[in-house]
Amino acid sequence: MKKKLTYSFFALLLFSCTNTETKLPFLGNPSTLNGEQVYPVIKPFSFINQDSIKVTNQNFRNKIYIADFMFLSCPTICPKMTMEMRMVYDTFKDDPRVMFLSHTIDPKNDTVERLKKYAANLGVKSAKWNFVTGNRDSIYAIAKDSYYATAYADKTAPGGYIHSGGLLLVDTNQHIRGVYDGTDPEDTKRLISEINLLLKEK
Repeated sequence: MKKKLTYSFFALLLFSCTNTETKLPFLGNPSTLNGEQVYPVIKPFSFINQDSIKVTNQNFRNKIYIADFMFLSCPTICPKMTMEMRMVYDTFKDDPRVMFLSHTIDPKNDTVERLKKYAANLGVKSAKWNFVTGNRDSIYAIAKDSYYATAYADKTAPGGYIHSGGLLLVDTNQHIRGVYDGTDPEDTKRLISEINLLLKEK
C-alpha cells in the first residue's frame, strides 16, 4: 500500500471566523442556510463492531471522537497508525467525552472475530474504541463522502488496498475539526493538544 497522505479537503479547508488560537477550524465546504454558514457533518452510518453490536452516529452523540481507516493484514502504515491511536487512547482512556472509531477497509477478511481478537490484544475497551466492519461499499463511501479520505481496493498495492493514513478529529456535532498524520509521533502530540483544545469549546 502506498503511503498516501494527501487529503482533498485541504484545498477546501475554511477557518471559522473566531480566533484560531482558541478554536479549531472546521473542515469541508460550507453551505449557506438563512444567511449562516453551515459546515458538513458525518453522514449517517451503521456498522458492526468487535462485539457484534451495531454502531451508528448515535453512539457518538455529544462525544468527540477520532476516526481512521485501516485493515488487519496491512503490511505498511496501519500498525504504526494503530500505535499512534493507542497513544491518544491511553491519554484519554478515562475521559468519557472522547471515543475512537476504526473502520476496516477489508471487511471480507476482517471478521468480527478477528477485530475482537485484535482489540483484545491491544488491551482496549470496546465501549471506548470501536473497530467496525460492514458493507464494503458503505465503508468506502463514508471514507470518501464524509471523511474526505482515500479507501479502495488496488491489487497492485501492498496488501491489496490503498487508504489515507490520517487520524481524523470529529467534534460533538460531528464536524471534522482536524486531520493528523497517523505515522508521525509529533502529529500525534498535536492531536492530543487539539483534543484538549476542543474539549474546552463551548
